[in-house]
Amino acid sequence: MNDVNRPADWKHFDDFAAGIATNRLPTTGALAGQTFKITLNSGRQIDLAFTSADTVAWSEGRDAGVDWYEALEVAADTVFINMTFAARPTEDEAFVVNTRTRRVLSVRERVREAGEAPGEPRVAQTWLAGVLGDPSVAPSGVEPAPSRDLVGLTAHYEYSPNHVYEHIYLSSQRYAWQNLVGVQRGHGDVDLATTWKFAEGQYVFGFREFIIPVASLFFYNWEDMRSTGKFLGVISTGAIENKPAGAFITKKSTIDYGKGPAPV
Repeated sequence: MNDVNRPADWKHFDDFAAGIATNRLPTTGALAGQTFKITLNSGRQIDLAFTSADTVAWSEGRDAGVDWYEALEVAADTVFINMTFAARPTEDEAFVVNTRTRRVLSVRERVREAGEAPGEPRVAQTWLAGVLGDPSVAPSGVEPAPSRDLVGLTAHYEYSPNHVYEHIYLSSQRYAWQNLVGVQRGHGDVDLATTWKFAEGQYVFGFREFIIPVASLFFYNWEDMRSTGKFLGVISTGAIENKPAGAFITKKSTIDYGKGPAPV
């Protein structure tokens, strides 16, 4: 949706993002000096050399670069890696990697040109599972895959004392949100969403908003009840920014559809 169709009191991405990383897990420098070889199910092969706590040298086929990254330890043996690209400011990529099972999930995001995909959210996401290290050696654990496990769940996410949101997971394709505390209080919508199960009690959730050009990606750890992730979107000046976020999770209720009609 463009600015012509935006409600008059609707906030820009940067209006509500300030402080939304207050309850986020800290970043880690533990990957510095390590190298990762990642092979995705699409055939993409990405080599990552972490030269410092926030700089990664990457290569993929004939493409290569040195760019910013951050890493967060989101569960045992599991890191959330968020990368941006100086030469491609409209894109980012996140990798969730379990170094013990060698399971990988990649989510690549791109802010599309205005009018490029009418009727669709401005920010697109591509989800792919993969493997860490030698792809000829089978990883352990369950392969990350799309999941309906969250359908029917209502939960609250406290990003800071001034950022509390309610999520209602309506189906495998959409979720509803409303702001309970914050500058967006009274605002809510239904947006496109994707949920993948990464491991037992661990999910990766992403949504793509229609009204403002922003998408998010979060790792849910049900054992710790923490949500860790980031947003990619267009701020009020027209610039594209990748902003960190994280929250404490409180489950509120769940609908049991039983054997009757159920959402997709």
